[in-house]
Amino acid sequence: MDFTTEKYRQLLVALKRHGRFTLRHDVDLRPDFSLRIAEIEAAEGLHSTYYFRTVPESYDEEYIRRIVALGHEAGYHYECLTTCNGNLQAAYDDFCRNLERLRKVAPIAKACAHGSPRSPHNSMDLWKQYDYKALGIEHESMLDTDFATTLYLTDTGRRWDGFRVSVRDKVPLYQDEWTREGLTFHSTGDIIDALHSPDHPIFRHDILINTHPQRWMPFGIGWLSELLKQNAKNVVKKALIATRQ
Repeated sequence: MDFTTEKYRQLLVALKRHGRFTLRHDVDLRPDFSLRIAEIEAAEGLHSTYYFRTVPESYDEEYIRRIVALGHEAGYHYECLTTCNGNLQAAYDDFCRNLERLRKVAPIAKACAHGSPRSPHNSMDLWKQYDYKALGIEHESMLDTDFATTLYLTDTGRRWDGFRVSVRDKVPLYQDEWTREGLTFHSTGDIIDALHSPDHPIFRHDILINTHPQRWMPFGIGWLSELLKQNAKNVVKKALIATRQ
């Protein structure tokens, strides 16, 4: 059974065989689910970065503090160009306000854009005019990661080959190369199997693992509901990609 908390723990154990990996989490929804994942990681002696949106379904100061108290790092999952309808100045001001709000709860030195697939605006475009490093942001996950040496694996679309249905959560420049190398995985079990094969090409790369914690839970009604909802979303995403090509 995939996308369960137990399967995630198994993935962490397998990743330790590799050693050169970074864990990132986009907290789009349900910060309580993020805490559960953070506890599993801490029990395995691992630490990661949790990127919080500043909308009610993600932002919860109690959970941010509890996750940071486990030794993890908090980051800002910004979507300013979407919420400000493409207005660069308004988006920058919004970013600064939200960053200050988050920093009253925890140290924030990392940021990563929320994909906002239904929006025509890519919030990373904000940095074509402004400088996030001037705001004390030391690392923007998609802009500052060297994908020439780092394999990006994300559970977008509730699958590990979700780049096919993702509007923005992908690295088009390198995806074809990774596919040719045999570095395309569908299930979490596929990744685990690769990490148990010492000769697999996955060991040629550093790895950046990105998950959305609201997808990972014990099997039950919630798990089934998430599966059905995500399958429906994937259909919509495919249609959006088709209209933008």
